[in-house]
Amino acid sequence: MTTEGTAPRAAGDWPLYEVFVRGKRGLNHVHVGSLHAADDTMALRSARDVYTRRNEGVSIWVVRSDLITASSPEEKDPMFAPSGDKVYRHPTFYTIPADVPHM
Repeated sequence: MTTEGTAPRAAGDWPLYEVFVRGKRGLNHVHVGSLHAADDTMALRSARDVYTRRNEGVSIWVVRSDLITASSPEEKDPMFAPSGDKVYRHPTFYTIPADVPHM
């Protein structure tokens, strides 16, 4: 979409969106791919058409890639080292009952 007085962007200039789909209620959204779109609405509709053609999803998120802030693999040690001394956070201390779904 364009605003008055602004020329539409060429398809090659469209921003990149990351697509996340929730397969079933209660599950997490999972990154399924990327696509280019002119705006958020087009990204959502294109994601629906491309990534949920067989009714795989119950919810879709699209996020412009340039709006995502992420750590880099080079930051792994300083970023995640503080959690190494908190062994109580590891699931090895807990027994998960067999009847608990999605664990």
